[in-house]
Amino acid sequence: MALTRVAVGLLLSALPAVAHAHAVLVTSVPAARAILAHPPSRVELEFSERLEPAYSTLSVWNEQGERVDRDAAPVMAASGRRLVLAVPPLAPGRYTVRYRVLSVDGHVAEAAVPFTVAPRSSR
Repeated sequence: MALTRVAVGLLLSALPAVAHAHAVLVTSVPAARAILAHPPSRVELEFSERLEPAYSTLSVWNEQGERVDRDAAPVMAASGRRLVLAVPPLAPGRYTVRYRVLSVDGHVAEAAVPFTVAPRSSR
């Protein structure tokens, strides 16, 4: 019986490892928790894996919970790993970039990236 367990253990250790990669956020522009002197004209998120464009969404919300990106669809970069979304001029305040993406391996990732547009200094 002990010999059988050893044989099964050796057999299992010889099998190739299965990779379970999921799309994770690699970079964002603006960066998470950034305080910007000037509002961005767009937001960009880059992921570790290729995304399914039809099932990947990106939106920008103000601190009152209102969507401010005009419900525009994000543009997928040629690499298939980056989403870009144009935003209108943003007033000073806190904003949240929300995303929900489906990677080509079939896994969903969703989270939020906060940033702040600082009030303009009066000099």
